[in-house]
Amino acid sequence: MKRHVMLMGSSLVSAVLLALHISQDIVFGFDRAGLNHLIGVGIILLVVCGTLLLSHRQLGRVIMLLGGVMSAGMLPLHMRHGLRPEFLQNSGALLFVWTLYLLGVMGFFSIILAVLELRRPSAEPR
Repeated sequence: MKRHVMLMGSSLVSAVLLALHISQDIVFGFDRAGLNHLIGVGIILLVVCGTLLLSHRQLGRVIMLLGGVMSAGMLPLHMRHGLRPEFLQNSGALLFVWTLYLLGVMGFFSIILAVLELRRPSAEPR
């Protein structure tokens, strides 16, 4: 499979997981629901547009790289102080932690692919 196709796929999966994760943050009380989440919607929209509309351009690759950085950053951001033991008793805690791990994996995979694509000469066939 071609790298740029894998990069597009991993970027889209990361965008979906980011949306799921932000929703989980609200449900579990890590963040408050409000109009401030329009910024998050805009960021995810930017990643999706960069992936689907600009994937063959340098700007699209940079956007996908930044989306990968955001995705990979969710795990250390939430785990730096650990999760409260009472939170881990919630029925949705497993999905929350699983989402964080998958975001980390997909984020780092997107970073690797985006860097490889950014380093590829423009004249190289796709």
